[in-house]
This record gives sequence, C-alpha cells and structure tokens, in this order.
Amino acid sequence: MNSFKKIGVIVGVMMLLVSCQDNSTRNYQYMPNMYEPVGYETYQEVDFLPNGSQAMLPPANTINRGWLPYGIENTIEGKELARLNLSPLDSMSTEANLAKGKEMYNIYCAICHGNNGNGQGTLVKREKILGVPSYDDAARNINVGSTFHVIQYGLNSMGSYASQMNTTEMWQVSEYVMQLKQDLIK
Repeated sequence: MNSFKKIGVIVGVMMLLVSCQDNSTRNYQYMPNMYEPVGYETYQEVDFLPNGSQAMLPPANTINRGWLPYGIENTIEGKELARLNLSPLDSMSTEANLAKGKEMYNIYCAICHGNNGNGQGTLVKREKILGVPSYDDAARNINVGSTFHVIQYGLNSMGSYASQMNTTEMWQVSEYVMQLKQDLIK
C-alpha cells in the first residue's frame, strides 16, 4: 500500500510538470535575444546611434581605402621601382638590425629558404614546396628594395608577410637576406 502512495506521488508530480508545458513558446529563456532576435531594416532609425541612423566617424588610426602603406604598387613596374629603394633603417645600428633580421628570418623564412639562404629549407627537403630559389644565383638580381617588395606583397607561391611583420622588421629581414647573399657568393 505504501508503494502505491509513492507511485501516486511520482505520477502526480509528473502530471503537474507536464501540465505547465507550453508548446508554442519556450518555457525558460536564459538569453532571450538569442532565441527571439531583434530585426533591423537597413536604413531604419535606431535609438542606440547618436542622431538616429547617422553614420559615425571612423575609428582613429585606421587606414583609408586606397592608401598604400608602402607607397609602391604590387605590379612588375612597382617591383622594378623598388630596386631603387635603399633601407631607411639607421646605418649606425646595423648589427642590431641584422640580429633582429636574423631572428625574424629564422622564424618566417628559414623553413623554406634554409638557414643560410641556399633554398634548402625543411619544407623543400621534405618536398612539400618546390622551386624555392637560392640567394647565391647570379642570374637573380636582388637587392634590399626588391627583397622588401617581395616580403611586402609576395611573389609566385610565396605569400605576403606584411601581416606578420611590421615595416621595420621587413627592412631588417631584407638587410639580413643581403648579408646571406654576400656570404653565399664568397
């Protein structure tokens, strides 16, 4: 008889829970905007922007559309023009620039170009990437400006490294590549 009471209480609680259920809406919403989003029309006035739907000023220190931070375009003519560029880094701190350039080269470039610039990096030895040039090739007329241009924009299967390095670091790597080229020619 006692077990019938327990079963009756359990069935009663279950009936009570089921009777509170509403199939048309959710019973409990932790974050209601995730379930019932607020839709906005494209040019509708909204109360969270100042002056209705008026556009706000762009954030400070943003780059204007069409402005090239490097100043030389990513074209064949731009690469030839880049050959005329010299490194703007301070010539008094060349040892520090070369040390930083070597550090950045080992992080980003040595995996393909090799630690000494001979084009035999780890990925080339494992045949993951083919056709990586060596810096000692006399037919390749590279200098600091053209190396910077290639790091900035990329060339052939090499992508741009402008998002990984800032302008100073790219010039430091370019100077270090020129040192590697001189070491390979000797």
